[in-house]
Amino acid sequence: MNRFKRLLDTVLVLKRIIIFVSILIVGILLYQYLLHFTFIDRNLVLGILALWLVTAYLALPRLHRILTWIYLPNYYIGRSTTGEGILADPVNLAVIGSAKQLENAMLAAGWVEADKLTVRSTIKTMKATVLGQSYPSAPVSSLFLFDNKQMLAFQKALGGTSKRHHVRFWKTPKGWLLPGGFKCDFLGAATYDKGVGFSLFTFQVTHKLEADTDIERDFVVSSITKSNKQSSVKVVKNFSTGYHSKSGGGDTITTDGAMPFITLAKK
Repeated sequence: MNRFKRLLDTVLVLKRIIIFVSILIVGILLYQYLLHFTFIDRNLVLGILALWLVTAYLALPRLHRILTWIYLPNYYIGRSTTGEGILADPVNLAVIGSAKQLENAMLAAGWVEADKLTVRSTIKTMKATVLGQSYPSAPVSSLFLFDNKQMLAFQKALGGTSKRHHVRFWKTPKGWLLPGGFKCDFLGAATYDKGVGFSLFTFQVTHKLEADTDIERDFVVSSITKSNKQSSVKVVKNFSTGYHSKSGGGDTITTDGAMPFITLAKK
């Protein structure tokens, strides 16, 4: 069995190497063509736009995916990750209760469940952003925890689509314990979108986050406890080390490291 596992691991590594080399060759050829198209053929506007699109949405995401696969540990470190493996929003909420209880509590508190991220909802978001229209249930980007994207996502839009309160929730694996032996059914990451800009890591268009993530964490807790009177909250201070870091889009984020455990009342 061990011999077979070593053989399988070797095949997987070789597969990744072949994919990486193939992508590298195709990328070099594509960039050679685009640079020639831009500067030799003097198609500056179209060429620069094409270079940005290829770099932001093809080259850099795949490069990050490869690099984070090499160095990012595959265990809980209190951060969600982007699809490229980049460390993203801090995990700053713990919920004890069922998915239905959580959904009812958020809706009762005036939050709107975000639409699923699809081609249609993405186009609708782009249209709303350009025209300055309201889209209260606009989708949020997919972030990952336990190798899964968020199970639930809620938001409170402030006018258009650029500014909003929002929070994602992930179901914890069965029998899984947080550091210190704490138990919960869902973990959440609450952050506030203050505008739209470019990602520092991929140059993609993305939302920019408010630096103090504790404000949004406390806002979510307050909104739940006000609408769900029988719920209770236990705050574990210094649950994780307070830090200054970067979000998945390169924004500065801070936290005091406290973790609120919200026990939802059955209704």
